[in-house]
Amino acid sequence: MAYNAKEILSNVKQNLATKFSPLWAHQKETIDFASTRKHVFDTSDPGTGKTRAHLEVFNKRYNEGASPVCLVLAPKSLLRTAWYADARKYTPNLRCSIAYSTNREKAFDEKAHIYITNIDAVKWLTKQTNAWLHQKFPPGSTLIIDESTAVKHRSSARSKAANRISAFFTHVTCMTGTPMPHSVTELWHQVYIMDRGLRLGNNFYKFRNAVQFPIARGAFTEWKDKPGIELAVAELIKDITIRHQFNVCMDIPENFTYFREYEPNAQLLKQYRELKAKSILDLEAGKIKAVNAAVLKNKLLQLLSGAVYDELGEYHVIDDFRYELVADLIEEVNHSVCFFNWRHQKDLIASTLEKRGISFAILDGSVNIAERESIVYHYQKGKYQTILLHPQTGAHGLTLTKGTRTIWSSPIYQPDFLIQGRHRIHRGGQTMVTDTVLVAATGTIEEAVYEVTNDKEKKMVTFLDILRDTL
Repeated sequence: MAYNAKEILSNVKQNLATKFSPLWAHQKETIDFASTRKHVFDTSDPGTGKTRAHLEVFNKRYNEGASPVCLVLAPKSLLRTAWYADARKYTPNLRCSIAYSTNREKAFDEKAHIYITNIDAVKWLTKQTNAWLHQKFPPGSTLIIDESTAVKHRSSARSKAANRISAFFTHVTCMTGTPMPHSVTELWHQVYIMDRGLRLGNNFYKFRNAVQFPIARGAFTEWKDKPGIELAVAELIKDITIRHQFNVCMDIPENFTYFREYEPNAQLLKQYRELKAKSILDLEAGKIKAVNAAVLKNKLLQLLSGAVYDELGEYHVIDDFRYELVADLIEEVNHSVCFFNWRHQKDLIASTLEKRGISFAILDGSVNIAERESIVYHYQKGKYQTILLHPQTGAHGLTLTKGTRTIWSSPIYQPDFLIQGRHRIHRGGQTMVTDTVLVAATGTIEEAVYEVTNDKEKKMVTFLDILRDTL
């Protein structure tokens, strides 16, 4: 009998990984569930180990000869730090190729079992010939879309491309801990990508009419979920859906959430009250349309964060006391993560930390993949006291368990970011009690925004409702 040294070494590595990092009970449940289905919607909470579980599912299929290739579509920050790292650790028998925007052709030309690329790569994949796609992803292949809310809008170019690509795969898995941050209608396209309309229908508007009701808002119509409709929709997709709640299945010290308020200066409060009063009048007069509401929301929250932006995109600071408080919160613990929403916040927090001699790193859209990976690695080793994160870059997937505190320097009106952001530190591997601190300006709408975005029961409340109810 001939022995293959590489195969033996790979099996040894896999056995060691299983021995020293055994699967959690709920991960075994996920593997058993997903192994018997072609379509899987994993809506388990962030931090419950979805990545490893679905790598194990594909590995099982591969070893049984049922799935030759796996394509993973994930946020850029997770390609190497989550998917590649877990594959190397838990399924070392499988060859992986990471395709960035700079090396896609070369990466897909490599012979691999798992191709890992960012979600926007679907647009590049749709430009390839059908013959190329069939050859690269033969019958039986597996598609995994991590953070599938990225393709929840059926009309976006990315979603249309993902829809077309998914048709080439026998097994399709969508993963997200926040499947419908604003409305049950956000489920429709995620499920359609998997089952082509079998469960929720093949027409979005028919689905919307069934699950929502219209409300006239002056010049535009707003759609809201019907009370209790989530349970009805859940019943329709329960055969492909698996969910594990973090607090139930993870034996991890508790995370506490609390507010830290501060008193803005008189100038900021004056401008805020004037803008809010005008907005209320416009709202009652029916002058605010959907697009105006989004601009208004951004303007009010941005103003409360302490700065205004001019026509050239330059910001002017009105009140920077918030960032002294943020620095105090960072200084109170050994390691933390701090979210910022705007450029002026990043600049003001960074300059305050520099003055205090606090070590930090910044993760936002300007940081390339290699730098991100380096920052995460060194943070986990204790090099930085804090990381300043932009939600679109750092709210999903990253493991930052060195930290014991999550700080939101101001609210964000996106529930999935707020929920996911907490689980950068409060996730598997965390051994310390952690907290989430929500910084809010006293006497403003900020606290209400936090409460609504952090409470699924209140997700039907819109920003305009908050504005109206906080007169």
